[in-house]
Amino acid sequence: MFNAVGAPQSILILGGSSEIGLAMATEYLKRGSARVILATVPGDPTAQAAVEKMTQAGASSVEQIDFDALAPETHPEVIDKAFAQGDVDVAIIAAGIQPDDEKAWQDQKTAVTEVGINYTAAVSVGVLLGQKMRAQGHGQIIAMSSVAGERVRRSNFVYGSTKAGLDGFYLGLGEALRAEGVHVLVVRPGQVRTRLSAHVKEAPLTVEKEDVARLAVAAADKHKEIVWAPGTFRYVMMILRHIPRPVFRRLPI
Repeated sequence: MFNAVGAPQSILILGGSSEIGLAMATEYLKRGSARVILATVPGDPTAQAAVEKMTQAGASSVEQIDFDALAPETHPEVIDKAFAQGDVDVAIIAAGIQPDDEKAWQDQKTAVTEVGINYTAAVSVGVLLGQKMRAQGHGQIIAMSSVAGERVRRSNFVYGSTKAGLDGFYLGLGEALRAEGVHVLVVRPGQVRTRLSAHVKEAPLTVEKEDVARLAVAAADKHKEIVWAPGTFRYVMMILRHIPRPVFRRLPI
């Protein structure tokens, strides 16, 4: 349960070496110590650094468990392990990839892998988290979406389509769990300075992972359903969503 100052006692990150996921956990840990569970890809070379980061940020304990996003048949066991030591107050769904966008729509294996990690796995663990949190009677789920999913564009449409699907699923999950004491927040950042975006030309309104973390945690505190990072993107996307397709395809985005 969250304590009087809004500090969770336990935090789960699915995609446990995600820089944004770790930044969110760090933001929560500023309020007080908590047990952190990092669900990472088997053999992830950055997993140990993630454990150390959480320890340094003030976690009371850090547990690392294997999470293969592309093996949904293993996900029930993963979630069972995450909840084995007690309730999970905050679950952050941060697993995601963005391979070369041109390759993704021309190479079947690349496309299927991207969809499997970004969307199918997110739905898989979302259903399982919903079951667990309904049973415990409380919980906060934070799902990493993207503004790329709000109006899918030619330049990265495979990636955008996965985020559009994830976004829709978690907004619906929030509605389904509303009366159960469980809250769901969808985070829609633009470009964030992380390993994932290191190979991409920096876009306007690019933010730091810490900025996303602060906005997400503040929005979760208020039980909001959606937050944009930066907030300006809310208004940018309001305009882009309504631009006719013949005009939209000519925009340099």
